Amino acid sequence: MSDDSHAADRAEPHDAPRPRRKGIYVLPNAVTLAALFAGFYAIVMAMNARFEAAAIAIFCAAVLDSLDGRIARMTNSQSAFGEQMDSLCDMVNFGAAPALIVYEWALKGLGKMGWIPAFVYIAGAALRLARFNTNIAVVDKRFFQGLPSPAAAALVMGLIWVMDDAGYKAVSHIEWLSWVAFGVTLYAGLSMVTNAPFYSFKVVGAKQTVPFVVIVAIALGIVLIGQNPPVALFALFCVYGLSGYGVYAWRRAKGRPTSVIAISTDEPDEQGLHR
Repeated sequence: MSDDSHAADRAEPHDAPRPRRKGIYVLPNAVTLAALFAGFYAIVMAMNARFEAAAIAIFCAAVLDSLDGRIARMTNSQSAFGEQMDSLCDMVNFGAAPALIVYEWALKGLGKMGWIPAFVYIAGAALRLARFNTNIAVVDKRFFQGLPSPAAAALVMGLIWVMDDAGYKAVSHIEWLSWVAFGVTLYAGLSMVTNAPFYSFKVVGAKQTVPFVVIVAIALGIVLIGQNPPVALFALFCVYGLSGYGVYAWRRAKGRPTSVIAISTDEPDEQGLHR
């Protein structure tokens, strides 16, 4: 065999096509990063005692969080990277940020007692996100298992926005309002780890038709929210925050299954997550 043939053999591995690197979809991940910035902005505003701006930023983060997944599905750009990115940003925006903001706004006036609801909230958000990622394949898509973290954050931030709009700025020195914040934060944190079924609205898609009256109702809802956004949004999420327990009680009274788990799994270590 000639030297030329040996040289050709040595050159073949270098000529083989390299595996294509997996890229990252820009649009949905850009929206997720925008939501993360809103959460970061909310924390900075709270550090500067601008609690109304902090609350509005968390609501903006919730809107952006609802968009990134829909954009990924509409553009067929779902990815494992995007799912992990979204989950980590949710922990910051709807777990750490609300807990820190409400602690700075009201709970620090209670001393170490103020740590309890703030930590229960942030721990509940972490546990809820972990359970959501674990149960995503087996949960009935019509419902969330426990209060979703954006709604829990909206409940806490809605209280701050309403009170701030009413003239109660930093309320750590107002004992009764600190205890109200204590109760709301604790309720939101514990509700995230319950098994109560909260309607997900995922069955309502862009390609589905609805009666004309639904569009009229949406228009009226927008007008009502525009009249007084803090009160309207807080009232809306208070109703939603109680709705899961109402559905649970109704199903139990009718003798229907209260679990939102659609199918069972054979993993013994995960049985506690599915009950």
